Amino acid sequence: MATVTFQEDLCKGCGLCVDACPKKILRLSADRINAKGHHPAEMTDAAACVACAFCATMCPDCVITVEKEEV
Repeated sequence: MATVTFQEDLCKGCGLCVDACPKKILRLSADRINAKGHHPAEMTDAAACVACAFCATMCPDCVITVEKEEV
């Protein structure tokens, strides 16, 4: 299991993280606007996340943090 954190007010809604996610569990919010006026990224199914951190690697503004829980 992983904990994925988005700094939503810094997200510019570019969608690179959405495209990079191999599990397709990220999307741009359809109903929220951040402080910059963009639709921020959000996770749809946290339980399906495998903590690959592709989303964080692709984010040009480094607003995504992925923490993998040790078992």
